[in-house]
Amino acid sequence: MHRIIYDELCHGIVKADSRRVYQRVIEDLKARSAQAVILGCTEITLLIGADDSALPVFDTTALHARAAVDWAIGASTGASIDT
Repeated sequence: MHRIIYDELCHGIVKADSRRVYQRVIEDLKARSAQAVILGCTEITLLIGADDSALPVFDTTALHARAAVDWAIGASTGASIDT
């Protein structure tokens, strides 16, 4: 997985074979009772999306961006950031 991220995705290379590797890992996690997958590396979303996964996916980049916009426009969920 590390090789796929750094040798392919970081260089803009997206391969179907690599997608299948990630899909097999997700299938294995599902078989072991995982309930979702966290896409915690920004490059993984180049390879895996909701339609590619047997489990719900959480894209941390999108979640952080959405939270930043909510905070910026004052739609915070009650959390505060001290400056």
